[in-house]
Amino acid sequence: MEPIVFAGSEGDFHGLGPVRYRILAEGPDLPVAIVESTVPAGFPGPVRHRHATMTDIFYVMEGTLAFDLGGERRTLGPGGFVLVPPGVVHTFSNPAMETARLLNMYQPGGLEQYPKEVARRAVAGEAMSQAAMAEIAMRYDFESVTADGA
Repeated sequence: MEPIVFAGSEGDFHGLGPVRYRILAEGPDLPVAIVESTVPAGFPGPVRHRHATMTDIFYVMEGTLAFDLGGERRTLGPGGFVLVPPGVVHTFSNPAMETARLLNMYQPGGLEQYPKEVARRAVAGEAMSQAAMAEIAMRYDFESVTADGA
């Protein structure tokens, strides 16, 4: 395996609605995936969810993000760090009036393929409803959780 090196403007860029992703490292050859995300002001975040086997790791680089971690709410600014073990229900949002940037690491990798697949399907003209996006996400160890925890 060779080292992976990107200049600041390089990487595998994708958009998923208002959120922009820059995939820096991805599987299947790596034990971890790393994604830089730009999250617009007021972004409500993904639905509450959990992962069966994946550890979800967040590092806030700019702005402020709010995290719901098993019902506990934490708001973190630059330098804030969150590690979500498998099985913990969580989500994040950007309640601030400024854009936020974060590094999101997945161990093992796989979830980074979700925005790539949604973008490919949207470009191909497929309707990307919430139900269609949820069906895609389920293939990448992403289980939506309702307000009652089911």
